[in-house]
Amino acid sequence: MSCVTSSRVFAPSAKLLSGFNKNNVNFSVSSAPSSFFSNLFSSSASFPRLVGCGNSMNSWESRRLVSTGLRCSAAQQSGNSASVASLGRDDSGEEPESMLIHLCKASGVAFPLDERVVVLVIGGGGREHALCYALKRSPSCETVFCAPGNVGISSSGDATCVTELNIANSSAVIDFCHKWGVGLVVVGPEAPLVAGLANDLLKFGIPVFGPSAEAAALEGSKNFMKSICDKYGIPTAKYKTFRHPVPAKHYIQEQELPIVIKADGLAAGKGVIVATTLEEAYDAVDSMLVDEMFGPAGSQVIVEEFLEGEEASFFALVDGENAIPLESAQDHKRVGDGDTGPNTGGMGAYSPAPILTKELESIVMDSIILPTVEGMVAEGCKFVGVLYAGLMIEKKSGLPKLIEYNVRFGDPECQALMVRLESDLVQVLLAACRGELSQVSLEWSPGSAMVVVMASNGYPGPYEKGTVIQNLEEAENVAPTVKIFHAGTALDSNGNLVSAGGRVLGVTAKGNDLAEARERAYQAVEKVNWPGGFYRRDIGWRALPLPVQPNLW
Repeated sequence: MSCVTSSRVFAPSAKLLSGFNKNNVNFSVSSAPSSFFSNLFSSSASFPRLVGCGNSMNSWESRRLVSTGLRCSAAQQSGNSASVASLGRDDSGEEPESMLIHLCKASGVAFPLDERVVVLVIGGGGREHALCYALKRSPSCETVFCAPGNVGISSSGDATCVTELNIANSSAVIDFCHKWGVGLVVVGPEAPLVAGLANDLLKFGIPVFGPSAEAAALEGSKNFMKSICDKYGIPTAKYKTFRHPVPAKHYIQEQELPIVIKADGLAAGKGVIVATTLEEAYDAVDSMLVDEMFGPAGSQVIVEEFLEGEEASFFALVDGENAIPLESAQDHKRVGDGDTGPNTGGMGAYSPAPILTKELESIVMDSIILPTVEGMVAEGCKFVGVLYAGLMIEKKSGLPKLIEYNVRFGDPECQALMVRLESDLVQVLLAACRGELSQVSLEWSPGSAMVVVMASNGYPGPYEKGTVIQNLEEAENVAPTVKIFHAGTALDSNGNLVSAGGRVLGVTAKGNDLAEARERAYQAVEKVNWPGGFYRRDIGWRALPLPVQPNLW
């Protein structure tokens, strides 16, 4: 339980509220913020606010709490501890715990009640490692489990990995939550959301940060997302949907090149092809509709106009009816330097993104995010979770258009965001689950963060697994603000850290500005000894003039 104000989410503190229970409210004030009791009790505005509590707290109890608070404040200033004696219930039978909550709300000051939450993160990639890292740092977090997790998450101490838990089996996940007292489930990847994991958890009263299967269709079906855009006036690229190759090719003939062909369903980030010639466009259509390259995900395709401009990632937390923006970020999708080569899941990112000015952020919220939230309510499938809008800031207009929605944190943008987040992530996500985001604002560290992805040679095509990776500890010691997130690592039979995926590491660093963050990130990358991997040397090139980074392998 927490009290939330419009200015900040206050983290619960076991040190502050030692020995708290519903019948006898005792707590140490020696470590409370110096202004807490004076703000809460001695302000001349406290008394009229307390009157506003109505029948929940009578005037005698108000005076008693104010008097006690003043004594606590005095004791704090003298360096002593104090305690509030047993308060008993008021005439309505309300317990002291509730009385203190009312007092906090009436006085406009948040009191951090003692709630230590066990969290389960679903997934096992770099995004999930970053979420575990941020959740573990949250003062209100008791324990973080990650299923299935990976060897890097486990070895870093950021979470206890539960490799044997089948996350595709909702019953198994529910049983685990009951056994370990899980108070919050955070779903990282999109597939379990589209499959309905959130629906199943909610049926058993388990708080889950992530949308229902119906709301997750914003990512699970590009055609559904486009239909929402059409219906609620959300700016996006012109498009048409096809189930058969012949009409799709006839439509392509009538359009300008380049043109974009997308598989409708989930294709692990590989279902988008930008065709520069008719032949490429026809081949893309055939690969999806005839050759069934993406299986059921490609049973229908979206043929979409090509938007010229600069891509940006915009994230907003949503509680069903309210939305608040996260800090901006910018991804690098192409595999090669200078944004060349095929698309990938993302080769690096930085935050904040200069392209997303405060003015543009406001436009995105007003023209894209909020109409989507309201539209989903109207459609009968409220969205709870994170909306990740892939945007194109059009060159000709300077205005944002929606390219696609994801219904989870971006990867690798999440890594850059989580090292900058200073709010208690557990309490923020619980506020979203409870429909209380209107009372929340987020705190971020100043400066910038950058993540450089290190991938297996050959990615995004065929790549070799099991190549040995060394010197990660030395890389992380480049600077205190360097953190390496694991996306695809494992241990071989000799105990060596080896690659186990396409994107393997996310080398992340913070700096006072983007230039410093980039310098530290690449210094750390160059310490990593991994002949079986590669990385882009120009992450951040749109925001900064880039020196040539030698690839030392």
